[in-house]
Amino acid sequence: MARRRKNRTHLKGGTASAPGTQEGVPKSFVIKHGQVGTSLAQLVRDVRKVMEPNTASRLRERARNKLKDFTTMAPALGVTHLLAFTLTDVSPSLRIVRLSAGPTLSFRVERYSLLKDVQRTSKRAKKLGTVEYLSPPLLVLASFPPPSPTTPPHLPLLMKTFQTLFPPLQPKSLSLSSARRVVLISYNSERGTVDFRHYLITVKPYGVSKRVRKVLEGATSHGASAGKSSSHGTHGILDLSNEKDVADFLLRKSGQPGPTSDGYESAASTASSVAGDDADAISLADDYVGRNNKKGMKRAIRLDEIGPRMELRLIKIVEGVPGKEGNVIYHEFVKKTKAEAAAQKAEVAAKEKLRKERREEQERNVARKKKLTGKQSGEGEADEDEDEELSDQENDKESEVEEEFEEGEWDDEEEVSEDEDEDEDDTDDAANESSEDEEVQKPPPKKAKLKDNKR
Repeated sequence: MARRRKNRTHLKGGTASAPGTQEGVPKSFVIKHGQVGTSLAQLVRDVRKVMEPNTASRLRERARNKLKDFTTMAPALGVTHLLAFTLTDVSPSLRIVRLSAGPTLSFRVERYSLLKDVQRTSKRAKKLGTVEYLSPPLLVLASFPPPSPTTPPHLPLLMKTFQTLFPPLQPKSLSLSSARRVVLISYNSERGTVDFRHYLITVKPYGVSKRVRKVLEGATSHGASAGKSSSHGTHGILDLSNEKDVADFLLRKSGQPGPTSDGYESAASTASSVAGDDADAISLADDYVGRNNKKGMKRAIRLDEIGPRMELRLIKIVEGVPGKEGNVIYHEFVKKTKAEAAAQKAEVAAKEKLRKERREEQERNVARKKKLTGKQSGEGEADEDEDEELSDQENDKESEVEEEFEEGEWDDEEEVSEDEDEDEDDTDDAANESSEDEEVQKPPPKKAKLKDNKR
């Protein structure tokens, strides 16, 4: 039997759940350039997961690719941001480029943890599938100072850059089930760094203990047994083989006596310790993913970190894109006076003017060459027309001569008079006599003299 070939292509999550197809949605390239290690290459892949679905998750960089190749190709594909990781002598660095006119923000990656490292160290590790990445994450900016005269001028630009990386939040049109992830950008004023975190939104029943929650959610009491039961298709069956009574499972912590004298704890005390205050609970405005998460039900919201995490330090902000840098807006280590800044601005303006003049001159040269080639092609066509006219005239002349010759031809049947015949005979006799006289008058050839050699 022949193997069936798949010839259909699908968007991620279909047309409705692919916000990257809408206009005005930011799209990004997350790349690495230069010689980087395996750890930094894995960080690039993890950041691509964070930026999904509005990023090129399967983009492959080649060793001969330059940063200019991506900045040139990206605007034609509708890409608005470029995140480029590279490895320097000091530490890894990240550049966020706003295409196609800039600015460019350069960061130093002080510390970072990969997605797999966060999952290993987490007590509540979540196994993520592809459904969580079908919708863009929600952006949360924290600890940034409000705009004021004393606020450093580079911080509003930094906030604006991170805001434009993700689609804008529209509460009226946002589907509640599409809010699955959160990206937290927190500013640390003491260290002067930016913390990057990635969380998964989880919804839990409110007002019940952890054991009762497992019954409601259909989970097993042990993670190992959960994997075995799910493999056999019996997921949702609780394992009570180690319990003597159902009360031991519902009211008492394993191996620990309760707060009461009989060793049990009440459902109210467990619920308050697990779910928290009433301020942590919300009523669902719409149906949400998960079991029994219906509209209007009271649920507790929790964020589970899934990684990656980064600590970034802003080093420099430059106008323009790499290869066409302009004025330096901010630098962490280099401070310039007003005079130096004005001189730098004038230098950048002079370079831009020279670049513009060269571009205009090149365009004029191209137009002039196109005009010359057009004239040459026109002259060639005119010469061909003249040659055709001359050939036509010559053909006409030849046809006229042929016609005259045909009019002046002798008729084969026409008779010749006797006088004309006699004159022709006389001329023939005179010609024969003159030829005989010439033959007689010719002297005889001289004989060669032979010399006898006498001995």
